[in-house]
Amino acid sequence: MDNTIIINGKNHNIDVDGDMPLLWFLRDRLAFTGTKFGCGSGLCGACTVHVNGQAVRSCVTPMNSVVSKKITTIEGLSENGDHPLQQAWLNNNVPQCGYCQAGQIMNAASLLATNPSPTDQDIDTAMQGNICRCGTYQRIKKAISEAADTLAKEV
Repeated sequence: MDNTIIINGKNHNIDVDGDMPLLWFLRDRLAFTGTKFGCGSGLCGACTVHVNGQAVRSCVTPMNSVVSKKITTIEGLSENGDHPLQQAWLNNNVPQCGYCQAGQIMNAASLLATNPSPTDQDIDTAMQGNICRCGTYQRIKKAISEAADTLAKEV
């Protein structure tokens, strides 16, 4: 496989087996280690990234499906870590162990891109596929609501 993808705004040539999961390309080839390996089956959400703006599980996304597409990882969400979601995560002390948080934030960013004013039910529905072993779900919901408010003020 010899093609190009755009990751965090930069072109990257890929010459790997087309069945290789995007997660391993990001972590092993490019050292984008913010995206985590969790279950390897697309069930926990720790590996969530954006492909053309949509949240996807990178552990089950083959490289041949992302050719010529734009990928955003947690490293690309904000250069300085000052995205409203990242700030809201800190303001609400969301992380405990932190392992799932990049995937949680990326899924939340996808939600806010399509629904800038989500209700609590919208948040619950959108985030139900992301597992937090520490159980910080209420803080996650509060942080997403806070980030939505911040983003609304920026428009």
